[in-house]
Amino acid sequence: MFSIVAALLGSGLVRKAFHCTCSGGGKSTQLSYFSRSKDTLIENDLSKSGSHPVIYYLTNGNDSSKKLRVEDRMESPPSRVLHIRKLPSEVSETEVIALGLPFGKVTNILMLKGKNQAFLELGTEEAAVTMVNYYTAVTPQVRNVPVFIQFSNHKELKTDSALNQRAQAVLQAVSAVQEGGSPNSDTSALDSVLAQAPSPVLRIIIDNMFYPVTLDVLQQIFSKFGTVMKIITFTKNNQFQALLQFSEPVNAQQARLSLDGQNIYNSCCTLRIDFSKLVNLNVKYNNDKSRDYTRPELPAGDGQPSLDPAMAAALNKDSSLLGAISPLSAAAAAAAAAGRVALSGHSGCSGVLLVSNLNEEMVTPQSLFTLFGVYGDAQRVKILYNKKDSALIQMSDGNQAQLAMSHLNGQKMFGKIIRVTLSKHQTVQLPREGLDDQGLTKDFTNSPLHRFKKPGSKNFQNIFPPSATLHLSNVPEDVTEEDLRQLFSNAGGTVKAFKFFQGHKMALLQMSTVEEAIQALMDLHNYDMGSNHHLKVSFSKSTI
Repeated sequence: MFSIVAALLGSGLVRKAFHCTCSGGGKSTQLSYFSRSKDTLIENDLSKSGSHPVIYYLTNGNDSSKKLRVEDRMESPPSRVLHIRKLPSEVSETEVIALGLPFGKVTNILMLKGKNQAFLELGTEEAAVTMVNYYTAVTPQVRNVPVFIQFSNHKELKTDSALNQRAQAVLQAVSAVQEGGSPNSDTSALDSVLAQAPSPVLRIIIDNMFYPVTLDVLQQIFSKFGTVMKIITFTKNNQFQALLQFSEPVNAQQARLSLDGQNIYNSCCTLRIDFSKLVNLNVKYNNDKSRDYTRPELPAGDGQPSLDPAMAAALNKDSSLLGAISPLSAAAAAAAAAGRVALSGHSGCSGVLLVSNLNEEMVTPQSLFTLFGVYGDAQRVKILYNKKDSALIQMSDGNQAQLAMSHLNGQKMFGKIIRVTLSKHQTVQLPREGLDDQGLTKDFTNSPLHRFKKPGSKNFQNIFPPSATLHLSNVPEDVTEEDLRQLFSNAGGTVKAFKFFQGHKMALLQMSTVEEAIQALMDLHNYDMGSNHHLKVSFSKSTI
């Protein structure tokens, strides 16, 4: 009987679904069949949580009865659903989710472990395009195995039942962090994984450390999961180790679930993460060995620079740092490496970015130059004449373009969430001589405001994601806290906290939201404070 039904299903003659439990010989056997009236992927294993199978649908906008075949076409139109092939057999859902984290919100995942494939759904088509473009230039790897990523010919990924709890919990936790909120404590799947986080402090061991891993690289990677408060690095048993403290234990658990076992760079620098028995770190010095981001006034102590010029020059010639980033956080790790050691040259892509969903009533070439200038030297900016909510920005090189894209894609600017992707253009063309383009194109090649013109500039060591806290420098001695609070309030927004340090030459200023901080930076970076002092504004990794 069973073989007859199976044969009918195989021939496509049976189109309805049924689920039954048959008893015989004291044993109970569950059979599951699925209608082929939709494009349906069958998960062979029954849900462990009950008697019903887990059913996944891939919808492509119609209700066709064609049998879904695993996609073997090399080219498909852009879609927010991505098809990932050639995965290692032991891969976990969290490792696949990690492939998409740097590019935007990951909204769903479907594993086809028997076929070594997966489908990953991102929040927007633009994020998926950015991810595919990036991994076209940089081969993605999972557990040191190259994998292939392409657009799916389906537009949406739906699940009729929960994924396994671990993967669903990580997916929800990451979504909460990316949206700037906190994980949903009412979600039972999330609770089951995150509720038992014993400490906000993680112990991190780096295996196969062929390249330097600095304190700043760790901060870049782990800050994706919450506020990093303190880091202490040290060597024990000839292994580089670190203690890293989050503001909340739940953030530590999220980071551990997603990052444990991942490689920072291709085939090396593997993260081994566990909870520390400590619940609070005591940091005495802010230097390249330890840092308390809540206390920027701490002395430097006897810390040594993490990279001397010779080491930086050696890394500068090694394209593998950017050429083979692992699934951990491709753009984030590349950003950390590029920002720390000032890598130059080509990273496999042009230096031109396409920025879309701009507020065309507010945006100007100058505001884009200032914001993107935080992550590289913007050379030219062109707001598109026939599509004024989009712009092309030419950075100095591909590394700077990757850096800006990884930090600014998905940020809110003038009330709209902007999308940043790599452009196919190699350069931004200036308007023909004598042609008036209404000031939509600006050439900033010779601007004195470039932050990264000088090799070895400290600005390379202070590249951080947009945050509500801003770092102010070049503050005149006669300017008071009230003066600065008033200045930034006038830019639009609310100043929540303020702190002078370095003898009033520098300050930390916290706005209510990241969007307000972005607005203030665009308006007030290089603001003339008088007495030949121009205010310098950047994003800070510290908190007040």
